[in-house]
Amino acid sequence: MKTTSARPVRNLVLVLGDQLNLDSAAFHGFDVQSDFVWMAEVREESTHVWSHKARIALFLAAMRHFRQALIAKGWQVIYRKLDDPKNAGTLAGELASTLRRIVPKRLVMVQAGDWRVGEGISAAARETGVPLEIRSDRHFLCSAEEFAAHVRGRKQWRMEFFYREMRRKTGILMEGEEPLGGAWNFDGENRESFGKSGPGSIPEPVAFAPDPLTREVLSLVQKQFAQHPGSLGAFDWPVTREEALRALADFIQHRLPHFGQYQDAMWSTPGGLFEPSARRSQTYLFHSRLSVALNLKLLDPREVLSAAETAFKSGRVSLSSAEGFIRQILGWREYVRGIYWHLMPGYLMSNALKASEPLPSFYWTGKTDMHCLREVIQQTLDYGYAHHIQRLMVTGLFSLLLGVRPQAVHEWYLAVYVDAVEWVELPNTVGMSQFADGGQLGSKPYVASGKYIQRMSNYCSGCRYDPAKSVGADACPFTTLYWDFLLRHETLLRKNQRMAMQLKNLSRLSPAGRAAIRQQAERLRSSLRSA
Repeated sequence: MKTTSARPVRNLVLVLGDQLNLDSAAFHGFDVQSDFVWMAEVREESTHVWSHKARIALFLAAMRHFRQALIAKGWQVIYRKLDDPKNAGTLAGELASTLRRIVPKRLVMVQAGDWRVGEGISAAARETGVPLEIRSDRHFLCSAEEFAAHVRGRKQWRMEFFYREMRRKTGILMEGEEPLGGAWNFDGENRESFGKSGPGSIPEPVAFAPDPLTREVLSLVQKQFAQHPGSLGAFDWPVTREEALRALADFIQHRLPHFGQYQDAMWSTPGGLFEPSARRSQTYLFHSRLSVALNLKLLDPREVLSAAETAFKSGRVSLSSAEGFIRQILGWREYVRGIYWHLMPGYLMSNALKASEPLPSFYWTGKTDMHCLREVIQQTLDYGYAHHIQRLMVTGLFSLLLGVRPQAVHEWYLAVYVDAVEWVELPNTVGMSQFADGGQLGSKPYVASGKYIQRMSNYCSGCRYDPAKSVGADACPFTTLYWDFLLRHETLLRKNQRMAMQLKNLSRLSPAGRAAIRQQAERLRSSLRSA
């Protein structure tokens, strides 16, 4: 750990692993002569959920590169490495250890992206008696106060209306007060499947070979967290500001033109199912891979939005593709952060559907005979990545239909995806995926049978289950559990107008058909509990 000089310390600026932006509000007014930066790698941040090796490595590698950038500016950095024998193992413990050696006049930090982390640091500051100033995170375009004003007095909270407000506020894709093209979104032109011929040739996203500093981290993680899930073999994520900018330019040029059209499509590579090098283009398809750089704050959302809008205005991409991508950043990303800070800490324990099943063990291994789940989970273990439809309509859908306790699902998503920070992961899981908040975030539970997966992918090809069947030896578990979900929650769902068509189809089932589905669903749950 770097130690301070004898001169007094004015501000000790605390920088967390997802706050790696030099224009952070924490650095406003930074004085090289009297202020210090504090960073710490601690084991607790990799073990409070059973984190994927690649997720651990990504945060540590990005932190170490950021430290180098700060030192290059001539700033004093107090930095504790993970394998330092004196490491206290927690952020609160490390901060307390530092404050026993030096006593700054003030601690300064930007609001943490995880309620638990923020509470721990605040408690450590109180115990030592050093004032803590928490500054708003200007990385985001909507502050917590603005979001609270948006939802105040509304009976229903909906991302679509928030998104329109953000479009008007920023002027992105706007002509005065009206949206370009005369519509706020272009879902009708987007979200196609690839069809039987597949996606064809897709430009692979730019890869970043680990440099010596990153290789040092990979070795450390493999040694320290050998029993954790996932692989480091395909690690090629951007870990510096310069790499993140290259990743942005690569996406805008090569994949944004087709992003909107195929943003919901899924595809697997025949013959090379579990070989990461053969599956890379099918893994990322036309998606950006930018959530990692955005969530570490190596990229600012404003520059991402500007790049996408410029690509449309210059004629390089269609309005539908540009808008579909912009909605994810300006709409959904900002919206879920608002939900998180407005409803925490109670939001974490939401369970409107009273789900109580354990998470199936195959979520950690990929060992299941359901092809779609095997493919997506194995991809997750290989890369630490799955795109939003794989998360929502494969792994998330199955746990929702099965009735898994939402906190267990949340912990899995937070653990296995390299871009997972709680402010963005928790609302997406508890609210959007599991409908555990009863509709505060999403207007309905996103439930479908195996036929949806068959329509949007080639996962069902060669699978032993038939997505058209709900009972019998070859019945698709998704289809069985879909009808069982509607049966179990029929009374609640009748209050939701958006579920009317699905419940109308449910009403056509005979009493014998209902009983058969319930029996098959219970046998499936029983087999998964004992697996």
